[in-house]
Amino acid sequence: MKAAFHRFGDVKPPRCPVSIVIKAFNEEENICAAIESSLAAVAEVGGEVVLADSCSTDRTVELASRYPIRVVQLEHPDERCCGAGPQLGYQHCRGEYIYILDGDMRMLRGFLAPALAFLARHPEAAGVGGRLVELNHDSLEYRERGLRAAAHLSPGEVDRLDGGGLYRRRAIEESGYFSDRNLHAYEEFDLAVRLRALGWKLWRLPIDAATHYGHDAPPYQLLMRRWRTGYVWGLGELVRAAAGEPRMRLVLRGMRELRIYSAVLVWWLVLLALPFAPWPAADRLAGFAVLACAPLLLMMWRKRSLGRASYSVVSWCFNAAGMLIGLFHRRRTPHGPIPSRVLREPPQALEPRREFFA
Repeated sequence: MKAAFHRFGDVKPPRCPVSIVIKAFNEEENICAAIESSLAAVAEVGGEVVLADSCSTDRTVELASRYPIRVVQLEHPDERCCGAGPQLGYQHCRGEYIYILDGDMRMLRGFLAPALAFLARHPEAAGVGGRLVELNHDSLEYRERGLRAAAHLSPGEVDRLDGGGLYRRRAIEESGYFSDRNLHAYEEFDLAVRLRALGWKLWRLPIDAATHYGHDAPPYQLLMRRWRTGYVWGLGELVRAAAGEPRMRLVLRGMRELRIYSAVLVWWLVLLALPFAPWPAADRLAGFAVLACAPLLLMMWRKRSLGRASYSVVSWCFNAAGMLIGLFHRRRTPHGPIPSRVLREPPQALEPRREFFA
């Protein structure tokens, strides 16, 4: 099948009100629910659903092709990463507003209409999100996230829209591209800092927008999966992309993880240097033992749990090493088109509901 190449400004009218872009890779168990919920949500306001597939090897595309949606796919599997999927969908969507949804999420009805109304009332807002309802309460990873209660998940003006959001196309065009195709993680934060550096604002409404049931793999298996897929490279790739740009200050201010993983690298360097310190051997050994155990002991004191403390320290080490790799990972230009193919075109987009665009 002939590949289709789209530059970011090449998709011409007719526009439609809203595009829900579903990014997916091997989501055959979830994709039908994601598509059906998206079609139901977009029917309230008018628009389309686009599946951006990262060369799935299961039945994801086969199942998705049964629905009246556009199905597009990466031409080259080696371009597969978290940042490529949203950009692929953006290249092929026609909405004046774009919502990004993961293939293991379900869109909830009742969010798009108030989100569009909010954007109509606030022309300074580039995007608006809602509450992401996390259904996996058993995984240690997701329990720890919930306990952190990040400020950007609370209603009001926020510095990012993790978990999905509805974005204004005009703002995305000003920022140059929707998602950096090089990023293995942090693609939503990257978009946020690019928009905020241009003066746009982001908001989160106190409305449920989507549900998510995260990976149910044991926590250490999840860490290994993130290492194999390059997910842990994401922070280093984000820093490299922002280096020398005005948005770098926003990255440094907003990335708590960057400070943690940098501290881990310093910890490693000191541990490596201790055996060569000009001290008696017993003192060097004692110093090494104390320093090696210090992070675990500190986290045990904070979390009151050996299991949670151990996972935190191991996770930091994985991510610190991944950050180093990401800093030196080769980059493609994020402004160029991603080679892709259109596997299915829908009959037509749903008609708009004019009251949301008055």
